[in-house]
Amino acid sequence: MATTITTNGAQKHRFLIWGGEGWVAGHLKTLLDGQGKEVHATTVRMENRGAVLQELDRIQPTHVLNAAGCTGRPNVDWCEDNREATIRSNVIGTLNLADCCFLRRVHCTVFATGCIYQYDEGHPWDGPGFLEADPPNFAGSFYSMTKAHLEEVIKHYNNCLILRLRMPVSDDLHPRSFVTKITQYDHVVDIPNSNTILADLLPASILLAEHGEVGVYNFTNPGTISHNEVLSLFRNIVRPSFTWRNFSLEEQAKVIKAGRSNCKLDTSKLVSKLTEYGYEVPEIHEAYRRCFERMKAVGIQ
Repeated sequence: MATTITTNGAQKHRFLIWGGEGWVAGHLKTLLDGQGKEVHATTVRMENRGAVLQELDRIQPTHVLNAAGCTGRPNVDWCEDNREATIRSNVIGTLNLADCCFLRRVHCTVFATGCIYQYDEGHPWDGPGFLEADPPNFAGSFYSMTKAHLEEVIKHYNNCLILRLRMPVSDDLHPRSFVTKITQYDHVVDIPNSNTILADLLPASILLAEHGEVGVYNFTNPGTISHNEVLSLFRNIVRPSFTWRNFSLEEQAKVIKAGRSNCKLDTSKLVSKLTEYGYEVPEIHEAYRRCFERMKAVGIQ
């Protein structure tokens, strides 16, 4: 791996964030700046091999954090009608960046997705969660299909840490946050799911990267929470006047182009690894309560 040495002979980490103008990328940069780390960001297209290698040679990072990729606007339905662009970003681009990092001996963290699974007989909503080694069983959206295929290849790179986020939530009402999305829908389904509270998990991603961890991790808070439980906490803590309506999966299917993944991810591997570093990730209900209390404290309604 690339290294930078300080005056006292210790290794100094230099981070380069791909997707520099994105939502998660912005949170990562703020976090690293707050920790006093050297951090750079770039918007170079991942599929442009020459430009990627040039950027790596210019910055000479020890760690790349890949928060780029195509999720679609306003949601993954966009990917159904823009398949070539989705492949170019989520498969060709992500793989090219990982390969270039490998050639330059740079650790590469890929912020991936856990939306590659769907509850089944072996994994009911109240049963065991999907493990990192379980084969994907959800291909209901083109977005999820590209992510699943990419992971099967990229996990073989020995410089890559793959973190599977699900329904990520920030401490504000950013348009990309899962909470913002479901508070704006006319109707929501009420199904338990694994969720990622960014305030809890992004610091963990830095910790894992700095320790050179590689391989696949389910990157969510432990446990599952239903949409109604999320919205109830939101109403009780942030917006007392908030109301919502439910509908069934069958009714939802009539108003979306692509299917939606609903699943529980097993976080045992993540929790065990983070325990080694003295870091604890709160259970999802407690994590949401803390998140909404942080929102309330700064006047978000």
